[in-house]
Amino acid sequence: MTEEKNRHMAFICSKGNLDMVYPALVMGWAALGNGIDVTIFFTFWGLDMVNKARVDHLEIPPLANTSMKMNMMGVPGYIGIPQWMGILPGMTPFATALMKSKMKKLGVPTVREYLEMLSDAGAKMYACKMSVDMFGLKQDDFLPCVEKIVTAGDFMDMTEGAQIIFI
Repeated sequence: MTEEKNRHMAFICSKGNLDMVYPALVMGWAALGNGIDVTIFFTFWGLDMVNKARVDHLEIPPLANTSMKMNMMGVPGYIGIPQWMGILPGMTPFATALMKSKMKKLGVPTVREYLEMLSDAGAKMYACKMSVDMFGLKQDDFLPCVEKIVTAGDFMDMTEGAQIIFI
């Protein structure tokens, strides 16, 4: 009789913008809810998601975010923000505050809360050694949900056979 392994999803989080951190958190939570094992690997600017000093200060920059629509900001219709407006002082904090306000009204947990929920539910989370070394960070810089700092090779070994999603 062969032992059946549980389905496994692994997320690689490489970005620290507010609009890029939620996909892995939402999908990871949904996977756990469906009995799927979840591993999350934070690399490059994705480390901001689990960095104690950065996690509560993630932003959504409108500059070069061509998909940002004015209806997100309360303007009727589906009109994009002209790219030149992204350079105006205060646009990033403005867009960030609006997104956070909409998320709060929908009852979406903050990034910190999502990470705690994922960890409590059994998700395994790791920081990328190369990125940690490059940014001069150490284990103490991260939230408790980060189990340890591992190499990319270690991550590959831990997630053999997993569906890997790069964000």
